[in-house]
Amino acid sequence: MPPISLERSIFKVRHPLRDVNEKAYDPKILAIRPYHHENHKYKFMEEQKLRYLQRLLERRNKESIDKCIIGRDLLLLENQVPLFILSTLYDLTKGPDEHHEFSYVAIEYFKIELRCPSQYRTIDKSQGEHLLHLYQMWRTSVLPKTPPQKCTIVMPSAIELRESGNGTLEIPVLYVEDNTETQFRNLIAYEQYHLSRGINYFTDYVKFLDCLINSSKDVKVLCRAGIIKNYLGDDEVVAQMFNKIGDYITVPGSYYFEIFKNVNAYCKKPRNIQMAKLRREYFHSPWAFLSILTAIMLLLLTAAQTVFSILSYKKQS
Repeated sequence: MPPISLERSIFKVRHPLRDVNEKAYDPKILAIRPYHHENHKYKFMEEQKLRYLQRLLERRNKESIDKCIIGRDLLLLENQVPLFILSTLYDLTKGPDEHHEFSYVAIEYFKIELRCPSQYRTIDKSQGEHLLHLYQMWRTSVLPKTPPQKCTIVMPSAIELRESGNGTLEIPVLYVEDNTETQFRNLIAYEQYHLSRGINYFTDYVKFLDCLINSSKDVKVLCRAGIIKNYLGDDEVVAQMFNKIGDYITVPGSYYFEIFKNVNAYCKKPRNIQMAKLRREYFHSPWAFLSILTAIMLLLLTAAQTVFSILSYKKQS
């Protein structure tokens, strides 16, 4: 069979990925790609798109664009349109006082509507294949281009790491909202078709979080540390999301190989293993700590009493 053409960038999501959470890949309202053209649940929006086109031609882009677009649906892999088409349409419809490129407008939208930090670089429009690709490149534009290496993608969970000693692991803040899973799943699905074309930043990141999170208790630890901002409210929902999001994902290596290597080596040191065992067995709660402290004080008082008794006996003798 001939290899997949490198010219292709818009795909149907593989069934194993889709079956885990099919809703994450389907538009809710706005279907753009022909993949969903025959689906009757988007019929209403097909009529609306014609109305929007008519109004667009009438007003020449005088109103805010946020009245015409739904953000979630624009970043679905199966719902993409080649970026050069969007850029051409934008150039044909923008007003005389608008001089920005389409990629600049799209990135400004990402900053505002998707609550993305503003420190990412501006991406040239010629580099993007479609909006999802543009978003992926922009969000990773400040990251080092370190090639992934093969490694054991196994690491203790957040709770186990907390019990392993005094090591420090710094992780950027992650905001978990209603569309977080959909964004991650579509970015991962896109990267899965480009395994040989670069670094799979989002795939490796989600795999890393999957190692850190085994249960709602791990999510609670990460929330207390300020690493996760949980706007879903339920820690168990976040835990299940990251436990399932990595299903049926191929990972030949990891961008985080150094972290996996260093963390696992740290946790295997005998001293740290003993410290972890001590914390787990004797310092797992404030009451356990107080019990140990009380026992130590009693032992010291008993020892002191014994010493005084011996000294008193010698003095009498």
